Amino acid sequence: MSPILAARQTEKLAILGGPKCVPLEEPDLFAWPIVISEDEQAVLEVLRAGKMSGWDITMQFEAEFAKWQGTKFALGHCNGTSALLAAMFGVGVGRGDEIICPSLTYWASALPAFSLGASVVFADIDPDSLCIDPADIEHRISPRTRAIVVVHYCGHPCDMDPIMAIAARHGLKIIEDVSHAHGALYKGRKCGSLGHVGAMSMMAGKSFPIGEGGMLCTDDRTIYERAVAFGHYERTGGAITLPELKPFVGLPMGGYKFRMNQTCAAMGRVQLKHYDARVAEIQRAMNRFWDLLEGVPGLRPHRPAAGTGSTMGGWYNPLGHYVPEELAGLPVEKFLDAVTAEGGRCGRGCNFPLHLHPVLNTADAFRDGTPTRIAFAGRDLRQPAGSLPVSEALAGRAFGIPWFKHDRPASIERYAAAFAKVATQAGKLAV
Repeated sequence: MSPILAARQTEKLAILGGPKCVPLEEPDLFAWPIVISEDEQAVLEVLRAGKMSGWDITMQFEAEFAKWQGTKFALGHCNGTSALLAAMFGVGVGRGDEIICPSLTYWASALPAFSLGASVVFADIDPDSLCIDPADIEHRISPRTRAIVVVHYCGHPCDMDPIMAIAARHGLKIIEDVSHAHGALYKGRKCGSLGHVGAMSMMAGKSFPIGEGGMLCTDDRTIYERAVAFGHYERTGGAITLPELKPFVGLPMGGYKFRMNQTCAAMGRVQLKHYDARVAEIQRAMNRFWDLLEGVPGLRPHRPAAGTGSTMGGWYNPLGHYVPEELAGLPVEKFLDAVTAEGGRCGRGCNFPLHLHPVLNTADAFRDGTPTRIAFAGRDLRQPAGSLPVSEALAGRAFGIPWFKHDRPASIERYAAAFAKVATQAGKLAV
């Protein structure tokens, strides 16, 4: 532990009237996205040319992104939800099918299946990675299962090798939701290029921000062409080569319009040029923060082990593991209140488990007289409280940490001190 962190641990906690570890905010340390004159000029050129609704700039962005991602194809979308829906259609998800998905994720990883007449079976998560647990997948596969959606949660890569082996054994497709993990590596390979298709959000808050947008990436021409046919009717004439899709050129098979606004595509091209350098700095900063906290009781990093070739990409929505047993049983809520009092920028960082939400249990979106989730399933797929114990318990065992965009050692040390100070004095709050 650094001398500064060690010294702060003897000070009175700020929540009890002591001095704050972080007395002054540094807004630019966290500001995102980083927008420079090059972004502004690129967007202005689109506006002045009246090309917002075209696709020539988007196609340039797609080609550049596919090269960076390491896939043969990339297809821009208006948002990440539409890219995930197109990925599901691309792999053949349809009426009566099931997908398997982690319950701990943003709703867009799962709910687009409803639009295709399919349903969702949720799997539990691995307690370390917080990604779908490969050991909890296979027993959930049924004759109706078509695909497995894996989510690289909060930037942590899923354990893809066993997942791909399960898919191969059962003839299933793997859809990677990369919305949290742009540029993350699994054993040296980019997340989003490991499964059969990757899809991701690029909204302004993500680590790859273009304003609003999504991207689908794949090496499979059939998946790519089906995604084009589904929601990109203007482009079907030049992109469609498969005989089974040619009759539908000119109209979207799904009845959707998924075109990316070209102001976003233009910004995306600029962001891509700078992304690797920016992510490298974020990774240095975030790893510095966790290295400073090594050995502090009750706090564990949410990141891959060193030396595995796996990385966290842009560290979107970074989390830590909370171990209350080492902190006199202090509830995470009280811990976070105390860190906030120190100026430590923390929060409740994980999603509410989807399998417990009423939309997945009682909502009847299509007026079928039965919950949407089971309307086409032929069986009741609902999963009650207690069925996914790791996902359900996570709220009390995880916390959000500062998302540093710049590697400033002195500043990062002050924020780390806030967490260490509270953790080492947790007994004073556990009353």
